[in-house]
Amino acid sequence: MSHQTPSTNDPVLQMNSLAPALEVQDWVRGKPLASFQPDRVYIVDFWATWCGPCVSAMPYLMELQEKYKDRGLEVVAVAADEKAATADEAQAHLDAWLTEKFPKLNFRIGLDCTGEMQKLWMEASFSFGIPCSFVVDRDSQIAFIGHPAELDDVLPQVLDGSWRTSDQAKAAERERIAKGREQALMDSIGDKFHAAMGMKDWKTALSVIEEGTALLPDSFQIRAAHVRLLLHKMGDMQAGLPVLWQLVRDAIDRNAEDWLLGALNQLFDPAYDYPDFPSVERLAMGKELSEHILALTGLKDDAKASYYRWVAPYYYESGDKARAGELLELALKLVDGLPVPDSTKQPWLEDLLQTLANYKGEEVSHGALGVAPKENVPNRATPKTEKKNPAERGALE
Repeated sequence: MSHQTPSTNDPVLQMNSLAPALEVQDWVRGKPLASFQPDRVYIVDFWATWCGPCVSAMPYLMELQEKYKDRGLEVVAVAADEKAATADEAQAHLDAWLTEKFPKLNFRIGLDCTGEMQKLWMEASFSFGIPCSFVVDRDSQIAFIGHPAELDDVLPQVLDGSWRTSDQAKAAERERIAKGREQALMDSIGDKFHAAMGMKDWKTALSVIEEGTALLPDSFQIRAAHVRLLLHKMGDMQAGLPVLWQLVRDAIDRNAEDWLLGALNQLFDPAYDYPDFPSVERLAMGKELSEHILALTGLKDDAKASYYRWVAPYYYESGDKARAGELLELALKLVDGLPVPDSTKQPWLEDLLQTLANYKGEEVSHGALGVAPKENVPNRATPKTEKKNPAERGALE
């Protein structure tokens, strides 16, 4: 289902707003609920069967329903994002899924395939992802909007009537709305940018990005898109290099991991071609970033591993291949020791090993993993199709 990006000027559904209507087509579990009842507190949770975090939250919502039912709590889960060709297929799938996964479910499940619930609740509140929980207070006004994991702290205060007047609630709501407006603006800029890029209308794309930079100066995604457009699409080194230099210096000034890694990525990502990029300029920028990063202290092991991985290409291209290999080996040891699932750790280790093998031009191993070098890889880095770069996720392309 496609969702509309709300205008930042539209009325916002927020704390103390009257809760919208329940425009549910079918109640797949529990008795139908036409409207919110006085003196009841409701959790209206938006979820989907295909959403892992949503499914993980279901037992927790069942616990909340049981724990607070005597205090007037009712959980209502709304499936408004099911992927099916027709409403009947969505209902059949949802019914079968619930029968298999949660046969002892203790709260209502509503299904909406019309988009009305998305429009009235999610879009109106600048809520962009699921799971998302709305707490409706006893007077049918919104008390809270956010991730269900936050309900542990919020719900007891809502139930005793202290939440909505608290400084904590007001601060959280201000922050949520500010982020929501920024995301809505970002989506609007992204839509215009992608449309222009699709038509190879570089002039319009540049205008959109410059407008976006003025509106959202703290967005790395927009700043990086500006660099890529000038250097890799328009081939305008005269305009692009000063923009990239400014990005590098701002990344160092901000000292934020996503900015530092992202700036390095603009310089040494093998997905980009650099035939006209002056090598002296590129290495000078890489030197400033790399020396700053390696001087940082107090970093967690996952941050260190990411930094070492993306500093290594600078040393390799500047001729210090031994230092590049040393950083990758340090990153391998750090990742190996991280308390993360194998499904997360394995691709990370494989990426590091592949890059190390490409740099050395020989097979390398780490534990049970062995990797041979790949041929015809730019700068002997990770192949384009296999590279995983967390700094670039969600960027405007």
